[in-house]
Amino acid sequence: MITPLALVIVIPFASAIIMALIADYRISAIGNMLAMFATLDAGLMLPFGPREVGDYFILDEVNILFLILNTLVGFTTSVFSASYIGHEIETGKLTPLLVRFYHAMFLAMMGSMNLALAANNIGLLWVGLEMATLITVVMVGLYRTPAAIEAAWKYFILGSVGISLAFFGTILIYLAGQKALGEGVPAMTWSLLLAAAPQLDASLVNLAFVFLLIGYGTKVGLAPLHAWLPDAHSEGPTPISAVLSGLLLNVALYALLRFKMIVAAHPGAMNPGAILIVMGLISLIFAAFMLYQRPDIKRLFAYSSIEHMGLITFAFGMGGPLANFAGLLHMAMHSLTKSAIFFTVGHIAQAKNSQRISDIRGLSVSHPALALGLAAGVIAISGLPPFGVFMSEFLILTTTFARQPWLALFPAFGLLVAFGALLLRLQDMLFGEPAEPSHPVKASYAPLILHLALVLCAGLYLPTALIAWFQRAAELLQ
Repeated sequence: MITPLALVIVIPFASAIIMALIADYRISAIGNMLAMFATLDAGLMLPFGPREVGDYFILDEVNILFLILNTLVGFTTSVFSASYIGHEIETGKLTPLLVRFYHAMFLAMMGSMNLALAANNIGLLWVGLEMATLITVVMVGLYRTPAAIEAAWKYFILGSVGISLAFFGTILIYLAGQKALGEGVPAMTWSLLLAAAPQLDASLVNLAFVFLLIGYGTKVGLAPLHAWLPDAHSEGPTPISAVLSGLLLNVALYALLRFKMIVAAHPGAMNPGAILIVMGLISLIFAAFMLYQRPDIKRLFAYSSIEHMGLITFAFGMGGPLANFAGLLHMAMHSLTKSAIFFTVGHIAQAKNSQRISDIRGLSVSHPALALGLAAGVIAISGLPPFGVFMSEFLILTTTFARQPWLALFPAFGLLVAFGALLLRLQDMLFGEPAEPSHPVKASYAPLILHLALVLCAGLYLPTALIAWFQRAAELLQ
């Protein structure tokens, strides 16, 4: 019998092969949505099945959360993608052949991320992230413009350097595990490495974590390793921007957290939390100031992603049940909110035929529905009540203040700076005389409404069962 865990991996990969054979873009768009709906259905069954720990795959409260989030945002992005890509074909920006390639690669990318999230083997984890990286590289360059090709190459070079360093760190962890677990698969099995962490060579573990932090930190988009991220967001198709911000950054952070758990379990190893706190704060404050200088709307929200990944990294660096709980909650809220923002931004760019903020004026007059969606998304991501982002940011700040009052000043400062930048930009885009020309778009509002509704509900009320689930995941991340 095929388990739900196997289905969330097999369905996207198998469907990718089928999508590569379908010429009609309308049929392939429907097929893409159906494949992702089936993957979501399998993902939603994960909490109700048994927990699994094998040589190659693992299922626990931590990666169930990541997998459900991955499959949910993947499905809603496929729904948004159908209307977005249809408009790109009608305007001649994409050909049916490129769309066929796009749908196949989209599903392969989702399968690769799910493979990385389900992996108990540290080598398989690396393979999943490497596949996702290579696929997103070609997706970023889909439009074949000089700027898109340049962004794809930049992403490829920096991403390859990062993933190579992560590979070297993985080898060092394997070498450390050999002495305690023997050669072969056991020394690459994450659950066994965690159990044997106190027996590992501390110097090897420390050196490995440095390489893993730089390698996977590049994929997370932490400053100063972030240079690929703004270009990739601005030049690639908007559905890919939504997946990059909402999912791929999370998968890279998940990989980093798995290795952090091994290092933290070794009494003689370095304190990984302190390093994550510093990198998280640098990313948060740096990105907050950069928000004031971005003329491109997709670059603007790319830096917003760097800001929030910095805050999430800071929370996991603080550690402890409450800080980990807040980090997981903020990760979920950011994924849902930021992908919703990119759904709106994609249609706005199509309506205005431009991504430049100076060309986006008077949305409240020309496209009131898109203006409302953008305003709600920006208010939510800025951390204003009653949205769930406010709740997660409040938890991060209060738990930090309770433990290190002076340290709480830094994330609070960064969040206030970012809040001012986003509200300033939002005012410019919503009001004023509408810029010309303005084009009609067939926007798909269902994914946007669903995401913002979930974020709103999380801000108003979290079910007891969901809180208990997050608490169990937070305890595992100790």
